[in-house]
Amino acid sequence: MASKTLTKARTFSRLLSHNNARSVAIWSNVEMGPPDAILGVTEAFKKDTNPKKMNLGVGAYRDDNGKPFVLSCIKKAERQIVDSNVDKEYAGITGVGDFCTAAAKLAFGADSPVISEGRNVTTQGVSGTGSLRVGANFLNRWYTKSKTVWLSTPSWGNHTPIFKHAGFEVGAYRYYDPNTCGFDFEGAIADIKKIPEGDIIVLHACAHNPTGVDPKPEQWQELSKVIKERKLYPYFDMAYQGFASGDCDRDASAVRHFIQDGHCMALSQSFSKNMGLYGERVGAFTIVCNDQEEAARVMSQLKIIIRPLYSNPPIHGARLASKVLNDPELNKEWLGEVKGMADRIIGMRTRLRDGLVKEGSTRNWQHIVDQIGMFCFTGLKPDQVEKLTKDFSVYLTKDGRISVAGVSSTNVDYLAHAMHQVSK
Repeated sequence: MASKTLTKARTFSRLLSHNNARSVAIWSNVEMGPPDAILGVTEAFKKDTNPKKMNLGVGAYRDDNGKPFVLSCIKKAERQIVDSNVDKEYAGITGVGDFCTAAAKLAFGADSPVISEGRNVTTQGVSGTGSLRVGANFLNRWYTKSKTVWLSTPSWGNHTPIFKHAGFEVGAYRYYDPNTCGFDFEGAIADIKKIPEGDIIVLHACAHNPTGVDPKPEQWQELSKVIKERKLYPYFDMAYQGFASGDCDRDASAVRHFIQDGHCMALSQSFSKNMGLYGERVGAFTIVCNDQEEAARVMSQLKIIIRPLYSNPPIHGARLASKVLNDPELNKEWLGEVKGMADRIIGMRTRLRDGLVKEGSTRNWQHIVDQIGMFCFTGLKPDQVEKLTKDFSVYLTKDGRISVAGVSSTNVDYLAHAMHQVSK
């Protein structure tokens, strides 16, 4: 009896040892990935005990007290939706229809021929990231002219992995000039003229992330002309409409100019920044087609791509955005609130520049005001950034980018002093 028990114990021990070895071997090839640069800044900030510490890494709007801001129009829309006793049934594959219609009108203009002629194919996406990925998957499947996407140097950090994971090769064209902290227009044009015909080019519609550097209207006109001559396919990323200048029409002017020039294009929109709907993940993806018949075919294939990705998108955030976009009273309030957010950012830029001058800095900081949107490329070098963090507890990314949303009337003078001390 004892012999049988011992044999069973040994057998169980061997099986357990074998299973443990097998489970270890399965994932032994998985490498440790690098930490996220932005999250790393936030973690270091949290551990700092300096009462004057500043987190200028996070890409989310804060009010002048440094607190997350929920728009009044969003609160009202939410109450109205809850009180209406709407159900929680699935949306269709393409999402909340009224939201998609309103998002397209916001981007192209309510009187745009794209809308009146039914040439837009618009589907709800999981914020800007998910919308970009839906577009990337569609283009990889159906865009036959090229499998190469060109991004500005630099571009939003997620652009490269989105397109690479979708199967594209990724190239780069000049954009930011570190000598002027502005737009390298001549370099961009020269590089774009060399891009092979038919390739895809990604453009930031407004408030370029991460630099805050946008082309001027006349430069957009030239970009449109060259891109059309090269027969490139434009893919616009519009994450900050209204939040950049405070004017939704102005922030969409590049997109609308390309439409006027006859471009068919792809467009991704996000409502995280301009409506403060970060965690609701509200976005839209649009393809502009030649006619309604083409649009119907494109829509059918978009549904086929979306279905195995996430089946259908979440409804609550899209209902909020739809309510704000379609209700005249709430829409008017939203336009005022988003302008207020943009104006606060613009005001902080001016105060920071003026503060640096007051500190006695002889450097030209005009680029802080000339750039636009949430982010600013300060021009600080990595060693200056390191000193800024070490000596003043000001946290930002190593490339010198700051989120102006983290600057307020209570800390802007401290930031100006700190920046002057590390850069003089």
